[in-house]
Amino acid sequence: MEGRDEDVRVGANRYGERQPIGTAAQTQDAKDYREAPPAPLFEPRELTSWSFYRAGIAEFVATFLFLYVTVLTVMGVAKSPSKCSTVGVQGIAWSFGGMIFALVYCTAGISGGHINPAVTFGLFLARKLSLTRTVFYMIMQCLGAICGAAVVKGFQSNQYERLGGGANTLSKGYSKGDGLGAEIVGTFILVYTVFSATDAKRNARDSHVPILAPLPIGFAVFLVHLATIPITGTGINPARSLGAALVYNKDQAWDNHWIFWVGPFIGAALAALYHQIVLRAIPFKSK
Repeated sequence: MEGRDEDVRVGANRYGERQPIGTAAQTQDAKDYREAPPAPLFEPRELTSWSFYRAGIAEFVATFLFLYVTVLTVMGVAKSPSKCSTVGVQGIAWSFGGMIFALVYCTAGISGGHINPAVTFGLFLARKLSLTRTVFYMIMQCLGAICGAAVVKGFQSNQYERLGGGANTLSKGYSKGDGLGAEIVGTFILVYTVFSATDAKRNARDSHVPILAPLPIGFAVFLVHLATIPITGTGINPARSLGAALVYNKDQAWDNHWIFWVGPFIGAALAALYHQIVLRAIPFKSK
Protein backbone atom coordinates (compact mmCIF):
# COMPACT_ATOMS: atom_id res chain seq x y z
CA MET A 1 0.00 0.00 0.00
CA GLU A 2 2.88 2.37 0.71
CA GLY A 3 4.18 2.05 -2.85
CA ARG A 4 0.74 2.61 -4.27
CA ASP A 5 0.14 5.68 -2.12
CA GLU A 6 3.48 7.04 -3.27
CA ASP A 7 2.50 6.56 -6.92
CA VAL A 8 -0.73 8.44 -6.30
CA ARG A 9 1.11 11.25 -4.49
CA VAL A 10 3.75 11.62 -7.20
CA GLY A 11 1.11 11.54 -9.93
CA ALA A 12 -0.96 14.18 -8.17
CA ASN A 13 2.08 16.44 -7.75
CA ARG A 14 3.23 16.01 -11.32
CA TYR A 15 -0.19 16.72 -12.79
CA GLY A 16 -1.67 19.36 -10.56
CA GLU A 17 -5.03 21.01 -10.85
CA ARG A 18 -3.66 23.97 -12.78
CA GLN A 19 -2.52 22.51 -16.08
CA PRO A 20 -0.50 24.64 -18.53
CA ILE A 21 -2.22 25.31 -21.84
CA GLY A 22 -1.17 25.99 -25.42
CA THR A 23 2.52 25.64 -26.18
CA ALA A 24 3.37 25.50 -22.48
CA ALA A 25 1.53 22.21 -22.24
CA GLN A 26 4.03 20.67 -24.64
CA THR A 27 7.28 22.05 -23.21
CA GLN A 28 7.39 20.31 -19.86
CA ASP A 29 10.63 18.42 -19.44
CA ALA A 30 9.32 15.99 -16.85
CA LYS A 31 7.21 13.33 -18.52
CA ASP A 32 6.40 9.89 -17.26
CA TYR A 33 4.85 8.84 -20.56
CA ARG A 34 6.09 8.46 -24.11
CA GLU A 35 4.18 9.93 -27.04
CA ALA A 36 4.25 7.74 -30.14
CA PRO A 37 5.86 9.52 -33.13
CA PRO A 38 3.49 10.62 -35.91
CA ALA A 39 2.94 7.96 -38.54
CA PRO A 40 4.29 8.78 -42.02
CA LEU A 41 1.75 9.48 -44.74
CA PHE A 42 3.07 6.64 -46.89
CA GLU A 43 4.97 3.65 -45.54
CA PRO A 44 5.91 1.33 -48.47
CA ARG A 45 7.83 -0.99 -46.16
CA GLU A 46 4.56 -2.00 -44.51
CA LEU A 47 3.59 -3.82 -47.70
CA THR A 48 6.44 -6.29 -47.19
CA SER A 49 5.67 -6.97 -43.53
CA TRP A 50 3.62 -9.96 -42.38
CA SER A 51 2.38 -8.01 -39.36
CA PHE A 52 0.70 -5.57 -41.78
CA TYR A 53 -1.34 -8.30 -43.44
CA ARG A 54 -1.96 -10.06 -40.14
CA ALA A 55 -3.51 -6.86 -38.80
CA GLY A 56 -5.73 -6.61 -41.88
CA ILE A 57 -6.87 -10.20 -41.44
CA ALA A 58 -7.67 -9.47 -37.78
CA GLU A 59 -9.82 -6.50 -38.85
CA PHE A 60 -11.60 -8.67 -41.43
CA VAL A 61 -12.39 -11.46 -38.95
CA ALA A 62 -13.45 -9.06 -36.19
CA THR A 63 -15.83 -7.15 -38.48
CA PHE A 64 -17.16 -10.45 -39.85
CA LEU A 65 -18.01 -11.67 -36.35
CA PHE A 66 -19.40 -8.26 -35.40
CA LEU A 67 -21.91 -8.28 -38.28
CA TYR A 68 -22.81 -11.93 -37.81
CA VAL A 69 -23.83 -11.57 -34.17
CA THR A 70 -25.41 -8.13 -34.35
CA VAL A 71 -27.46 -8.72 -37.51
CA LEU A 72 -28.84 -11.93 -36.01
CA THR A 73 -29.78 -9.99 -32.87
CA VAL A 74 -31.58 -7.29 -34.87
CA MET A 75 -33.45 -9.94 -36.86
CA GLY A 76 -34.46 -11.75 -33.70
CA VAL A 77 -36.07 -8.62 -32.32
CA ALA A 78 -37.77 -7.79 -35.63
CA LYS A 79 -39.11 -11.34 -35.92
CA SER A 80 -41.12 -11.33 -32.70
CA PRO A 81 -44.62 -9.78 -32.76
CA SER A 82 -44.21 -8.82 -29.11
CA LYS A 83 -41.15 -6.87 -27.94
CA CYS A 84 -41.66 -8.32 -24.47
CA SER A 85 -40.62 -11.74 -25.74
CA THR A 86 -37.28 -10.50 -27.15
CA VAL A 87 -34.25 -8.66 -25.88
CA GLY A 88 -35.69 -5.44 -27.35
CA VAL A 89 -33.81 -2.26 -28.12
CA GLN A 90 -31.72 -2.62 -24.97
CA GLY A 91 -30.66 -6.09 -26.07
CA ILE A 92 -29.66 -4.83 -29.50
CA ALA A 93 -27.61 -2.08 -27.89
CA TRP A 94 -25.94 -4.61 -25.58
CA SER A 95 -25.20 -6.86 -28.56
CA PHE A 96 -23.39 -4.10 -30.43
CA GLY A 97 -21.60 -2.74 -27.36
CA GLY A 98 -20.70 -6.16 -26.02
CA MET A 99 -19.30 -7.36 -29.33
CA ILE A 100 -17.17 -4.24 -29.67
CA PHE A 101 -15.86 -4.76 -26.14
CA ALA A 102 -14.95 -8.40 -26.82
CA LEU A 103 -13.51 -7.85 -30.29
CA VAL A 104 -11.46 -4.77 -29.37
CA TYR A 105 -10.06 -6.74 -26.44
CA CYS A 106 -9.13 -9.63 -28.75
CA THR A 107 -7.60 -7.61 -31.59
CA ALA A 108 -6.19 -4.49 -29.94
CA GLY A 109 -2.71 -6.00 -29.69
CA ILE A 110 -2.72 -7.06 -33.34
CA SER A 111 -4.39 -4.33 -35.36
CA GLY A 112 -5.51 -1.81 -32.77
CA GLY A 113 -9.04 -3.21 -32.80
CA HIS A 114 -10.68 -0.58 -34.99
CA ILE A 115 -13.51 -2.66 -36.56
CA ASN A 116 -14.87 0.58 -37.98
CA PRO A 117 -13.69 2.76 -40.92
CA ALA A 118 -14.73 5.89 -39.01
CA VAL A 119 -12.40 5.00 -36.12
CA THR A 120 -9.62 4.24 -38.59
CA PHE A 121 -10.22 7.58 -40.33
CA GLY A 122 -10.11 9.50 -37.05
CA LEU A 123 -6.83 7.87 -36.05
CA PHE A 124 -5.43 8.62 -39.50
CA LEU A 125 -6.25 12.31 -39.11
CA ALA A 126 -4.46 12.23 -35.75
CA ARG A 127 -1.44 10.69 -37.53
CA LYS A 128 -1.70 7.44 -35.64
CA LEU A 129 -1.79 5.46 -38.91
CA SER A 130 -0.23 5.74 -42.35
CA LEU A 131 -2.46 6.23 -45.39
CA THR A 132 -1.38 2.79 -46.59
CA ARG A 133 -2.63 1.06 -43.46
CA THR A 134 -5.75 3.23 -43.30
CA VAL A 135 -6.92 2.23 -46.78
CA PHE A 136 -6.06 -1.43 -46.18
CA TYR A 137 -7.96 -1.52 -42.89
CA MET A 138 -11.04 0.09 -44.42
CA ILE A 139 -11.10 -2.41 -47.29
CA MET A 140 -10.74 -5.38 -44.94
CA GLN A 141 -13.41 -4.01 -42.58
CA CYS A 142 -15.91 -3.58 -45.41
CA LEU A 143 -15.16 -7.04 -46.81
CA GLY A 144 -15.57 -8.58 -43.36
CA ALA A 145 -18.90 -6.82 -42.88
CA ILE A 146 -20.20 -7.98 -46.25
CA CYS A 147 -19.17 -11.56 -45.53
CA GLY A 148 -20.70 -11.49 -42.05
CA ALA A 149 -24.07 -10.31 -43.36
CA ALA A 150 -23.86 -12.77 -46.27
CA VAL A 151 -23.38 -15.72 -43.91
CA VAL A 152 -26.48 -14.68 -41.95
CA LYS A 153 -28.45 -14.49 -45.21
CA GLY A 154 -27.08 -17.87 -46.26
CA PHE A 155 -28.33 -19.47 -43.05
CA GLN A 156 -31.72 -17.72 -42.99
CA SER A 157 -32.41 -16.50 -46.51
CA ASN A 158 -36.20 -16.11 -46.29
CA GLN A 159 -36.19 -14.48 -42.87
CA TYR A 160 -33.30 -12.23 -43.87
CA GLU A 161 -35.30 -10.78 -46.75
CA ARG A 162 -38.49 -10.51 -44.71
CA LEU A 163 -36.93 -8.93 -41.60
CA GLY A 164 -34.81 -6.29 -43.30
CA GLY A 165 -31.40 -7.88 -42.90
CA GLY A 166 -30.34 -5.48 -40.16
CA ALA A 167 -29.89 -2.70 -42.74
CA ASN A 168 -29.76 0.90 -41.50
CA THR A 169 -32.67 3.06 -42.65
CA LEU A 170 -33.94 6.48 -41.70
CA SER A 171 -37.04 6.04 -39.54
CA LYS A 172 -40.33 7.67 -40.46
CA GLY A 173 -40.86 11.07 -38.90
CA TYR A 174 -37.19 12.03 -39.07
CA SER A 175 -35.59 14.23 -41.72
CA LYS A 176 -32.28 13.57 -43.44
CA GLY A 177 -30.77 16.30 -41.29
CA ASP A 178 -31.95 14.51 -38.16
CA GLY A 179 -30.34 11.30 -39.31
CA LEU A 180 -27.11 12.99 -40.32
CA GLY A 181 -26.90 14.82 -37.01
CA ALA A 182 -27.50 11.61 -35.05
CA GLU A 183 -24.71 9.85 -36.95
CA ILE A 184 -22.27 12.76 -36.51
CA VAL A 185 -22.82 13.08 -32.76
CA GLY A 186 -22.92 9.34 -32.19
CA THR A 187 -19.65 8.77 -34.02
CA PHE A 188 -18.06 11.74 -32.25
CA ILE A 189 -18.86 10.10 -28.90
CA LEU A 190 -17.36 6.80 -30.05
CA VAL A 191 -14.15 8.18 -31.55
CA TYR A 192 -13.66 10.64 -28.70
CA THR A 193 -13.89 7.70 -26.30
CA VAL A 194 -11.34 5.77 -28.37
CA PHE A 195 -8.87 8.65 -28.18
CA SER A 196 -9.41 9.12 -24.45
CA ALA A 197 -9.17 5.42 -23.58
CA THR A 198 -5.92 4.97 -25.51
CA ASP A 199 -4.25 8.29 -24.68
CA ALA A 200 -0.66 7.79 -23.45
CA LYS A 201 -0.73 10.82 -21.14
CA ARG A 202 -4.01 9.79 -19.56
CA ASN A 203 -2.76 6.26 -18.98
CA ALA A 204 0.33 7.59 -17.22
CA ARG A 205 -1.58 10.11 -15.15
CA ASP A 206 -4.21 7.59 -14.06
CA SER A 207 -1.87 4.64 -13.69
CA HIS A 208 -3.20 4.02 -10.18
CA VAL A 209 -6.70 3.54 -11.62
CA PRO A 210 -7.03 0.15 -13.34
CA ILE A 211 -8.86 0.56 -16.67
CA LEU A 212 -9.47 -1.75 -19.57
CA ALA A 213 -9.61 0.35 -22.76
CA PRO A 214 -12.15 -1.85 -24.59
CA LEU A 215 -14.64 -1.41 -21.74
CA PRO A 216 -15.39 2.33 -22.16
CA ILE A 217 -15.31 1.93 -25.95
CA GLY A 218 -17.90 -0.85 -25.86
CA PHE A 219 -19.97 1.07 -23.33
CA ALA A 220 -19.94 4.15 -25.58
CA VAL A 221 -21.27 2.03 -28.46
CA PHE A 222 -24.00 0.68 -26.16
CA LEU A 223 -25.13 4.14 -25.06
CA VAL A 224 -25.10 5.60 -28.58
CA HIS A 225 -27.27 2.71 -29.77
CA LEU A 226 -29.80 3.34 -27.01
CA ALA A 227 -30.08 6.94 -28.15
CA THR A 228 -30.10 6.60 -31.94
CA ILE A 229 -31.68 3.22 -32.78
CA PRO A 230 -35.11 4.95 -33.03
CA ILE A 231 -33.68 7.45 -35.56
CA THR A 232 -31.37 5.57 -37.93
CA GLY A 233 -31.02 2.12 -36.43
CA THR A 234 -27.58 3.42 -35.42
CA GLY A 235 -24.85 3.25 -38.00
CA ILE A 236 -21.73 5.02 -36.63
CA ASN A 237 -19.83 2.38 -38.61
CA PRO A 238 -19.78 2.66 -42.42
CA ALA A 239 -18.63 -0.96 -42.83
CA ARG A 240 -21.55 -2.24 -40.75
CA SER A 241 -24.00 -0.14 -42.80
CA LEU A 242 -22.46 -1.13 -46.15
CA GLY A 243 -22.35 -4.86 -45.36
CA ALA A 244 -26.01 -5.04 -44.33
CA ALA A 245 -27.21 -2.81 -47.20
CA LEU A 246 -25.24 -4.62 -49.89
CA VAL A 247 -26.42 -8.08 -48.88
CA TYR A 248 -30.03 -6.99 -48.28
CA ASN A 249 -29.94 -4.86 -51.48
CA LYS A 250 -33.39 -3.29 -51.36
CA ASP A 251 -34.30 0.29 -52.26
CA GLN A 252 -34.99 1.31 -48.65
CA ALA A 253 -31.46 0.28 -47.67
CA TRP A 254 -29.92 2.58 -50.29
CA ASP A 255 -32.28 5.58 -50.18
CA ASN A 256 -30.31 7.45 -47.51
CA HIS A 257 -27.21 5.30 -47.38
CA TRP A 258 -24.93 8.33 -47.83
CA ILE A 259 -25.89 9.43 -44.30
CA PHE A 260 -24.10 6.39 -42.87
CA TRP A 261 -20.84 7.38 -44.55
CA VAL A 262 -20.86 11.17 -44.40
CA GLY A 263 -22.10 11.34 -40.80
CA PRO A 264 -19.55 8.95 -39.27
CA PHE A 265 -16.63 10.48 -41.15
CA ILE A 266 -17.59 14.00 -40.08
CA GLY A 267 -18.04 12.86 -36.49
CA ALA A 268 -14.68 11.07 -36.51
CA ALA A 269 -12.93 14.13 -37.97
CA LEU A 270 -14.44 16.42 -35.33
CA ALA A 271 -13.41 14.04 -32.53
CA ALA A 272 -9.85 13.85 -33.88
CA LEU A 273 -9.59 17.63 -34.15
CA TYR A 274 -11.05 18.15 -30.68
CA HIS A 275 -8.69 15.69 -29.04
CA GLN A 276 -5.54 16.71 -30.89
CA ILE A 277 -6.01 20.49 -31.04
CA VAL A 278 -8.13 21.40 -28.01
CA LEU A 279 -7.22 18.76 -25.44
CA ARG A 280 -3.65 17.94 -26.40
CA ALA A 281 -2.62 21.09 -28.31
CA ILE A 282 -0.48 18.90 -30.57
CA PRO A 283 -0.28 21.34 -33.52
CA PHE A 284 1.16 23.98 -31.20
CA LYS A 285 3.99 21.82 -29.93
CA SER A 286 7.24 23.77 -29.96
CA LYS A 287 10.35 22.33 -31.59
